[in-house]
Amino acid sequence: MTRKFLDNAYGHEGGEDARRFYDDWAKTYNDEIAENGYATPARCAAALASLAQDREKAILDLGCGTGLSGLALSKAGFTTIDGWDPSSEMLRRAEKLHVYRVLRHIEPEKPLAAPINAYAAVNAAGVLSPGLAPPAALDQILAFLPVGGLICFSLNDHAIEDGAHLSHMNQLVEKGIVAKRFEEYGDHLPGREMKSWVYVLEKL
Repeated sequence: MTRKFLDNAYGHEGGEDARRFYDDWAKTYNDEIAENGYATPARCAAALASLAQDREKAILDLGCGTGLSGLALSKAGFTTIDGWDPSSEMLRRAEKLHVYRVLRHIEPEKPLAAPINAYAAVNAAGVLSPGLAPPAALDQILAFLPVGGLICFSLNDHAIEDGAHLSHMNQLVEKGIVAKRFEEYGDHLPGREMKSWVYVLEKL
């Protein structure tokens, strides 16, 4: 009987625990979430495409996993996509899709960093969540985005219930650090009757 990882996807403690979990899940990840109608990558890609002025500029797919978001971004017209993920096993599968310019293994406990202006936009579908990327990841991303750069991310029902990521985003908006350019509530994993908000913020 195939193990159903989705049953425990929101119960790990983050960091190395999360990395091990996703390494173990990598082989069956695509099949399991496809069974549940995973909709967020396509929704994020469409939201970014609606706002991006130039889809040939480099975009970062943060927490790219097996590459489903990279595929969605490619189908939406983005031509230069880099992928970062802490799971080596997930990255091995993403590499086989041939949609990424560069794939980079990142350490889950280290801050996110890149040269300023390296990316015109960052996509983080299903990444900002309790047990995965903390609210502070938004600040780290904004530090290397240029003014006018976009960050697209989703908050599923679990993350909304937790409230920490939503509160941090709202603080950034209130301080005038970012402007909210898009928000939409819709399907995340219909097979699990789970939905998510998709947001696009612009750095001011």
